[in-house]
Amino acid sequence: MSTTTESPNIRISPQSKATLRELANREGKPMQAVLDKAIEQYRRDTFFRALNESYSRLQADPEAWKQELGERQEWDTALMDGLDGE
Repeated sequence: MSTTTESPNIRISPQSKATLRELANREGKPMQAVLDKAIEQYRRDTFFRALNESYSRLQADPEAWKQELGERQEWDTALMDGLDGE
């Protein structure tokens, strides 16, 4: 995340602004910090939702899922390469 401060005008509803102000007051943080955190959490949530949907589609295809499990098994054996973990 960038620490550069810009002053873009973004319109939000009065209800959202009141909620943002309440959260900021409760956290003792600037509204911008609370908003930044909320946006990052939303980004992560959408990323993992898409990832889970992709895995669901993969699991729904028996042949593709079989290949995936085979690849995982190959990677698991790569961890046993004879090194003692030092």
